Amino acid sequence: MKLRLILILFFFTFLFSIINACKNGKNSESEKTGVDTIKRLAVKIEQKNSLNRAPVINLNDTMAIKHLVLCMRDSAATSGRIAKKLGEIYSVKLAAVIKKNKLKILGSPMAWYRNQKAPYFFEAGLPIDKKPLKLPAGVFLKSIGSDSTIVAHFYGPYNLTGQAYPVLQEWIKDHKKKLIHPPYEIYIDDPMDKNGKLKDPYKVQTDIVFTWK
Repeated sequence: MKLRLILILFFFTFLFSIINACKNGKNSESEKTGVDTIKRLAVKIEQKNSLNRAPVINLNDTMAIKHLVLCMRDSAATSGRIAKKLGEIYSVKLAAVIKKNKLKILGSPMAWYRNQKAPYFFEAGLPIDKKPLKLPAGVFLKSIGSDSTIVAHFYGPYNLTGQAYPVLQEWIKDHKKKLIHPPYEIYIDDPMDKNGKLKDPYKVQTDIVFTWK
């Protein structure tokens, strides 16, 4: 889906600027650069994603890694508004909480999507090392982990990640399991290399997680 493609661009553009800012203890100019290059990157990724090649989806029945995730909820009337709001959540709102509370980001960005049609409702979060002393309004903590999960390790263009959901649903049905939490996605790999060039999308990993009992 083109929607998910744009969202992931924001995730990685802003996430790595946040990490660098937290490490350096100062604001990063990469936020502005990221905003200015979103359209250019989208065009390049869409060109790469035009390949008529199926994604690789490997299933793994495992336990979720325990995480404390700093999150925000939001909604949007259009897919374009989602991208804008996610950029603000990661680069401004969560970044401010992380910096103020001297937190560390312990993993990849996560996202929970309640639906795939407008109006859109979603949660966005970053795993952190400890509980902040005080949370501002609208920011909350989500604890995940220590549950049985079936994970789709997805390798391919982001606009094809929707193909993993029916595969996971079929596994749940075949094994007579029941979902106990909303599915979520973990964006494991940066789609760009250290030189700022796009990687082969079939070497970029996204995990789609279904928690079951």
